[in-house]
Amino acid sequence: MNAEARGAGDGGRGGRDAQLKHTGLRPGWTTGACATAATTAAYTALLTGDFPDPVSITLPKGQTPAFALAVEELTAQAASAGVVKDAGDDPDVTHGALVRATVRKLPPGSGVVFRAGPGVGTVTLPGLPLDVGEPAVNPVPRRLMREHVARVAAEHGAAGDVEITVSVDHGEEIARSTWNGRLGILGGLSILGTTGVVVPYSCSAWIDSIRRGVDVARAAGLTHVAGCTGSTSERTVRAEYDLPDIALLDMGDFAGAVLKYVRRHPVDRLTVCGGFAKLSKLAAGHLDLHSSRSQVDKPFLAGLARRGGADEELASWIATANTGLEALRLCEAAGVPLGDLVAARARDEALAVLRGAPVAVDVLCIDRAGAVVGRG
Repeated sequence: MNAEARGAGDGGRGGRDAQLKHTGLRPGWTTGACATAATTAAYTALLTGDFPDPVSITLPKGQTPAFALAVEELTAQAASAGVVKDAGDDPDVTHGALVRATVRKLPPGSGVVFRAGPGVGTVTLPGLPLDVGEPAVNPVPRRLMREHVARVAAEHGAAGDVEITVSVDHGEEIARSTWNGRLGILGGLSILGTTGVVVPYSCSAWIDSIRRGVDVARAAGLTHVAGCTGSTSERTVRAEYDLPDIALLDMGDFAGAVLKYVRRHPVDRLTVCGGFAKLSKLAAGHLDLHSSRSQVDKPFLAGLARRGGADEELASWIATANTGLEALRLCEAAGVPLGDLVAARARDEALAVLRGAPVAVDVLCIDRAGAVVGRG
């Protein structure tokens, strides 16, 4: 196998990492990574009196970035640190935002408690991976912050019972450029990130990297490739099919780019794997799954649910659901296989784009944790 087939000199890894390298775009760090760095620095200062600067953290895939501190404040009761978000070459609305964390000690047994400070939103509607009333700090950033608090606590013989207040300067204003208001996240931004890394967004560069990924897989003699919307769907595909890295195409939001290129450069089998909400857009006929160019069509989902046995009351609830996830959960509770229906419809749409090319297609819809919720 030549160097190109092994991943074009990228250590043989191929897949997502090789695609990112090929774009030439500089990755950045999520608000969740920034909040974790600020929390780590603040808690260290609260225990030792000194802020580590730069402060290093460990991300889910093992990267250990270091962050310079833009803000430091220490009192007897609390410590605060701030990190300026660098989104790399991605046109992220939060690029340059100051993400702050204030850490206060709590009584033993309290655990880690999260609060929304200025510029961080609060969840007000169901259908998100957080309970109503919770600060909009998503599950993976919460886990990262808990892990780093525990690590700092172990290093200094502390209990690790703390309150973490996350805030973003001008976050409420920045949030007006996001979909938070429509999702019922009020008062500011969400603290996001499943890997801690912002993958830079460029239509032309990323579509070119998808094409290159298909070429590398074909050159290696692979007959089965998978278009994945992100790192969680990649993990699911690995677990389901045991595919090598070079078979994994990071299609992001560009489902159409994968399908059109595979139509002209066929492989025997294509698996499409992604979050339920994103693939419901493909099921509805959208080939660009980015939130700024396509939205989850809840009345469309209600129509699918009716065909799957939902009564009119359930269909009405689905049509007015806050998110695709909420619609899915309503159907799961009622025994209506909405995930399978979406996956089957997405497969039909994919086959229509392939226009008879000799490619077998299967679709996996997953939830945020990577569990398969629909097969088609």
